[in-house]
Amino acid sequence: MTHLDPECGCPIEAARREELAQLPKVVIVGAGFGGLSAAKALAKARVHVTLIDRRNHHLFQPLLYQVATAGLAPTQIATPVRAIVRKQRNTDVLLGEVDGLDVARKQVKLGARRVAYDYLVLATGARHSYFGRDEWERFAPGLKTLEDATELRKRILLAFERAELEDDAAERARLTTFVVIGGGPTGVETAGAIAELAKKALASDYRRINPQCARILLVEAAPRLLGSFPEDLSEHARCALEKLGVEARLGQAVSACDAEGVTLGGERIESRCVIWAAGVQSSPAAKWLGAPADRAGRAIVDADLRVAGHDNVFVIGDCALVAGKDGAPLPGVAPVAKQQGEHIAKTIARAIRGKEARPFVYSDYGSMATIGRKAAIADFHGLHLKGIIGWLVWSAAHIYFLIGFRNRVAVTLDWTLSYLTFERGARLITGDLVEASQAPCAKREAA
Repeated sequence: MTHLDPECGCPIEAARREELAQLPKVVIVGAGFGGLSAAKALAKARVHVTLIDRRNHHLFQPLLYQVATAGLAPTQIATPVRAIVRKQRNTDVLLGEVDGLDVARKQVKLGARRVAYDYLVLATGARHSYFGRDEWERFAPGLKTLEDATELRKRILLAFERAELEDDAAERARLTTFVVIGGGPTGVETAGAIAELAKKALASDYRRINPQCARILLVEAAPRLLGSFPEDLSEHARCALEKLGVEARLGQAVSACDAEGVTLGGERIESRCVIWAAGVQSSPAAKWLGAPADRAGRAIVDADLRVAGHDNVFVIGDCALVAGKDGAPLPGVAPVAKQQGEHIAKTIARAIRGKEARPFVYSDYGSMATIGRKAAIADFHGLHLKGIIGWLVWSAAHIYFLIGFRNRVAVTLDWTLSYLTFERGARLITGDLVEASQAPCAKREAA
C-alpha cells in the first residue's frame, strides 16, 4: 500500500513509515567516513536512521588532492549518499545544514525544521585552521571539499595559462611558483602531484614558457616532514620530493601571507598560488553541546565516545578528541572515523537491548603517504615500505576503500594511463576565466 506524502508528492510506503515511527530514532549528522560507517552498520538494526549532510555526496578525502592537481575527476572520488544507502529500508537522507541542537527537547535544528532523536551521532568533521590568521584564507585556500579541489585545480592550471600570456619575466616567475604550507600527508602529496603535473604532464604543452622550470616549495615549521612517520620514512619522503624538484623548507614558519606570496622569517617568496595544508579546526559540535573542547575545538568525549552529561549523544571523527592506547590523541584520519562509526552502531544496538557500552579501542593497521606517481612510504608497525612497492600498496589500499565498483575501475584505469603516459585527463578550467586571466596585466596597467 502506498500513499503520497503531502509535502513532496513522492510515493511513500505507508507500512514502512508506520513501522519506523515505532522504532528508536538515530540521527547522524555528517556523511563522511564516520557518519556513513555508522549508518551502514545500523542497516539491519531495529532503529530509524536519519542521515543529514549539507552535501548530497560522500567524499573520499584522501584522494582530494588528485582532483586539485588534475589527476582524477570529481566524480571518481565522490558518490551520492542516497545511492549508498538506497537499499537500507530503515534509513532516510536529508540534505541540509545543521545550525544547532536543542538537547533538552532532543532535536536537531535544520533551518526552520526540527528533527527529533533518541540517539544522536555528530560526525561533522573539521575545517581549515589558520592559527588565528583567518585573513590568510583568501590568499592560501585549503583542501577539504570538492569545491576547494576544483578551485585549486583552476588556480594551478590558470597560473600556467597566465604565464604563457605574460611578457614580464618577474611576473612569469611569480605565476609559476607554487607554495604548499604544511608538511603532513596532504602537503607532501599535493606538492609531489604539482611537481609531476608541471614537470611531466604539462612539459610539452606550452610554447612560450617551460613548465619544467616551475618552482614548488613545501614549507613545514617542524624540523622534518611527516612527523607522525618514523624518521627513515620521513627522510625518504624528503629525498623523493627533492628528486621531483620540490624544495622542502623545514623548520620555517610562515610569518606573512598575501596576494603576492609568503614570508618565511626574513625571506620573501613571490607566488600567485599558495596552498594551505597546515592545520584543521573542528566543526562547532562541542559548542552546540556546551561540551569541553581542546584548542582545535574537538569535543572531549568519554572512552565510549559519548559526551559527558549526554548519554545519548556521541561525537566521532575529526570533531572528537579521543585518546589512543598510548594516551595520545588519535589522528584525524579515515580509518579512525570509520572504526568509531562502526563502534557507535554497536553501542546503540547494545543500548537498545539494555546492555552496557564498551570502550572504543582503535586498531591501527599502519600509515601511508604517496610522493608522486611511483613513490610512496608505508609504516605497518615496524614494516617499512618505500618507493614503488610502497606506491603499489598505497594504490591498492585506496582503490579498495573507494565506494562503488565503477569508481574503482575508473581510478585504476586513470592511474594506469597516467603511469604509462604521464597524461592527466582532468585538466579542465571552469568558471569565469577572462577576468581571472587578465587580472595581473590589468593590475599593472592600473598602477
